Amino acid sequence: MSKTLIRGAKVLGGEAQDVLIDGATIAEVGTGLSAEGAEVIEAGGKVLLPGLVDLHTHLREPGREDSETVLTGTRAAASGGYTNVFAMANTFPVADTAGVVEQVWRLGQESGYCDVQPIGAVTVGLEGAKLAELGAMHESAAAVTVFSDDGKCVHDAVIMRRALEYVKAFNGVVAQHAQEPRLTEGAQMNEGVVSAELGLGGWPAVAEESIIARDVLLAEHVGSRVHICHLSTAGSVEIVRWAKSRGIDVTAEVTPHHLLLTDELVRSYNPVYKVNPPLRTERDVMALREALADGTIDIVATDHAPHPHEDKDCEWAAAAMGMVGLETALSVVQETMVDTGLLDWAGVADRMSFKPAQIGQATGHGRPVSAGEPANLTLVDTAYRGPVDPAGFASRSRNTPYEGRELPGRVTHTWLRGKATLVDGKLT
Repeated sequence: MSKTLIRGAKVLGGEAQDVLIDGATIAEVGTGLSAEGAEVIEAGGKVLLPGLVDLHTHLREPGREDSETVLTGTRAAASGGYTNVFAMANTFPVADTAGVVEQVWRLGQESGYCDVQPIGAVTVGLEGAKLAELGAMHESAAAVTVFSDDGKCVHDAVIMRRALEYVKAFNGVVAQHAQEPRLTEGAQMNEGVVSAELGLGGWPAVAEESIIARDVLLAEHVGSRVHICHLSTAGSVEIVRWAKSRGIDVTAEVTPHHLLLTDELVRSYNPVYKVNPPLRTERDVMALREALADGTIDIVATDHAPHPHEDKDCEWAAAAMGMVGLETALSVVQETMVDTGLLDWAGVADRMSFKPAQIGQATGHGRPVSAGEPANLTLVDTAYRGPVDPAGFASRSRNTPYEGRELPGRVTHTWLRGKATLVDGKLT
């Protein structure tokens, strides 16, 4: 079995240490380590983190392989330091049966670049009318624990209650895309000053906040777990904070782009900034950062949403919503949270590895960097700073809002169970 010695890495941003990988496991962590025949990686003060876990990824396969495949998406994940991703259910066909989630899971097994855990649909066809095969998907080889109609909201309160009751039987979680559909008909961007000036249909914050308020109360009533996808407003933060103070079992995620970008960018009419939920105000961005720092928001999730060129290179109203994010997420978090002093690297490990793995029950991921643990690791050159060049992305799509923008940090190495998937910034 192969051995790798990572020398002089700042484990979770702390003091420099050596980490010895033996096969699929971390064998030893300390100083002055040596191992005969081991490949030596001179970390030179780079930060070593547990492999990142993304609870919200769109891999598009089956059905939209022109945007992404499980193979290209997991290559993008490895490039961004991820060892485990949860694949959303809005594929074609929808992942609402045991057969489809098993297909996605097996494609992940074959890719080899990171583990893929399918998310099952809450309702048949994402139509919000009838519960999907939740139990069958959980009992399948894919062992689904997270269910979401992401892309659409489970807007019917009775259906949402039934879903929460059903998943409680196996400690599953419903991940809600909080968007009251009647309040967002024709919406194109955040409702506010900018939308009024541009004459674009407004997407009010209350459309998100009203669903979150309803669902935390339903979760409390049922005694089940609810997870809020891509939380984006200051008001949503306050509702989640209140719910947690009551002991309600709610978790929430924020995307990197909602930590950095605002609706002012929509003035360019560049569809690369069109996303669901929409980019919000500077006040919302600051509230989200503070909530991630204090733990009100539990995790960072990319909502990696690849689209082919023709779906974005068009007029604003006709453009698809979404941004790719796997390969830039850690850099954006460094820019918005670490370099601002809101989080240290141990906090980043918590929000981007430990907690998402815990929420999704990702066995073997989100584990401490210590002896006896699986060697799922990522090494980050935090001193690097450079422009984002989508031409070098591993993703099949290029719809990034950061093209040409300078961001800090670069993932140089990723290991999945001791096997290097990324070496010196290049996929193996």
